[in-house]
Amino acid sequence: MTRLEELEKAVDSLPEDEYRRFRNWFMEKDWERWDRQIAEDSRTGRLDFLAEEALEAREKSELRDL
Repeated sequence: MTRLEELEKAVDSLPEDEYRRFRNWFMEKDWERWDRQIAEDSRTGRLDFLAEEALEAREKSELRDL
């Protein structure tokens, strides 16, 4: 059995209250990783194209209010 399969089995066997706590913990960890990835992508310029697209759209008056 792989490590992942062991984890899946363990999660499946959790009582509802422990599963809820685990789910909340896991979602927080996931968001933390996402935040770190976005920060890294921003720092290295991988997201610069988004600003460029927005500036071009503004110049062409293609922006709309949200």
